[in-house]
Amino acid sequence: MKKCLLFFMTPLLLISCQTLKINSSSASRKISDSLDLDINKIYQQGNFNGFSVSIVNDETTLYQKGFGFSDIKEKKPYTINTIQNIASVSKTLVGIALLKAQELGKLNLDDPIQKYLPFKVINPKFPETPITIRQLANHTSSILDNEFYLSKNYFLKPNQNLNGAKLNFDDEQVFNTSDSIITMAAFLKNVLAENGKWNKNSFSLHKPGTIYKYSNVGTALAAFIIEQATGQEFSTFTKEYILKPLRMKDSGWKFEDIQFSKFSRLYENPSTVLPYYLSATYPDGGFITSINDLSKYLTELIKGYNGKGTILNWKSYKEYFTPQLSATNFTERNTQNPYSESYNVGIFMGFGYTGYIGHTGGDPGVMSMLFFDPKNNLGRIMIFNTNFSDKKGNDAFYGIWNVLEKYQSAFSK
Repeated sequence: MKKCLLFFMTPLLLISCQTLKINSSSASRKISDSLDLDINKIYQQGNFNGFSVSIVNDETTLYQKGFGFSDIKEKKPYTINTIQNIASVSKTLVGIALLKAQELGKLNLDDPIQKYLPFKVINPKFPETPITIRQLANHTSSILDNEFYLSKNYFLKPNQNLNGAKLNFDDEQVFNTSDSIITMAAFLKNVLAENGKWNKNSFSLHKPGTIYKYSNVGTALAAFIIEQATGQEFSTFTKEYILKPLRMKDSGWKFEDIQFSKFSRLYENPSTVLPYYLSATYPDGGFITSINDLSKYLTELIKGYNGKGTILNWKSYKEYFTPQLSATNFTERNTQNPYSESYNVGIFMGFGYTGYIGHTGGDPGVMSMLFFDPKNNLGRIMIFNTNFSDKKGNDAFYGIWNVLEKYQSAFSK
């Protein structure tokens, strides 16, 4: 009788489990449909041409979706596999790479940067005070982004059709011709070396290690130090130790690293298309990825925060997520926007005043946000191919972000 009973119970259990899965899947679809509808209402306002969003937790991607178009003229949809650069969210990968290089014994965060550089970099106001790698990572190095960051750093992608594209951004940022492209090493030497031809206002009046000042050039210098310390190009190093382990197959730092047919057009505003471009200081904002790949990355970060990460060990992740600064390191501190990463900083990882962890990004034709809440292990990402500069655009941008928050808990139940 016992054998017969078990025989008849097993199919019942299987049927019950299948029913639960169907019900769960149905509920999830209803939530997704409602979220799609709410986001589409904001998209219809016409502030953005195309974008993608996602919600993740410490296990998987709970929701991801593309909206609008990656190419308005061609009516090409923006999907979860559309790729584009993500601006300063890229800096979080520089932090991971620094700690991986430290794990491998190639460098130490408290080393002076001069140990690895083929040219001399000092703040001329404090010639006896060495700048350290850690100071680059927490933006207290005293290295500034001078006028040449905007005028000498961005270059047109070779062999593209420029008809109809605007060749400068916001009337200040210049896209230099493709035949004038220079390397990251050359740009950094020109801007930071003692006799560099663009070394003008490249350092602050503050002693290294004392005052927070966000620095794109400092970020690129940290990536260059990784190259010098490991003997690998930064893009190659990150591919080996971050992208491959996380199976981020549609991601890279250079056009030749990705399938360009998936790349979105970028827009200064909904009616103004920008050219394809690259940057000499590409590690500070040039990471190319999709919402599908970036969701895998954020899930890994949440795992790492909880001591379960796979691409860094527990000790490295702990350092990555340890706030480095205090109130005395700031001349001004953002306590209004919960999604400003400039309240505190880990190793190129930002902290909002409410405890959210992540980073924002903005570049020509790019707006991005990536944050998670350590209290519930839920994270959100947005990637846009269109800039905004008015209250209407700002309200729509954060409106979508808030809608994602409204639904995120429902997906995790």
